[in-house]
Amino acid sequence: MENQLTAFSIDPNTALLILIAAIATYFTRIGGYVLMSSMKRIPPRLESALNAVPAAVLTTLVAQPFVYGGWDIKIAMAVALIVGLRFPGLMLLIMGWAAVMAARYGLGFGL
Repeated sequence: MENQLTAFSIDPNTALLILIAAIATYFTRIGGYVLMSSMKRIPPRLESALNAVPAAVLTTLVAQPFVYGGWDIKIAMAVALIVGLRFPGLMLLIMGWAAVMAARYGLGFGL
C-alpha cells in the first residue's frame, strides 16, 4: 500500500521547512535584540534607518496590489487612505472592506 497523505498528515519535507523557517525567524529576532542591547548608545544614522523601516514595510505590502490589482483593490485602498487620515485603524479596516465588497458585488469590479 502506498504512503498517502491524509488531511491531517504532513509531508516530512514540509515539516522540516517549517522548522527551519521557525529557527531562522527566532534567531533573526533574538539577534536584533542582542545587537541593540549590546550598544550603549544608538548611532543617529542607525536610529534614522530603524525609524524608516515601518514605512518601507508598509510600502512593500501596499504597492504591488495597488499597481497590479484590479479596480476593486484600487478603490478600497483609496477609501482606506482617506478614512485612515481621519479615523482609527478599526474604522479604516471596516471601510476598506466595505469599499472592496461594494466595488466587487455592487459595481462588478474584480469578479
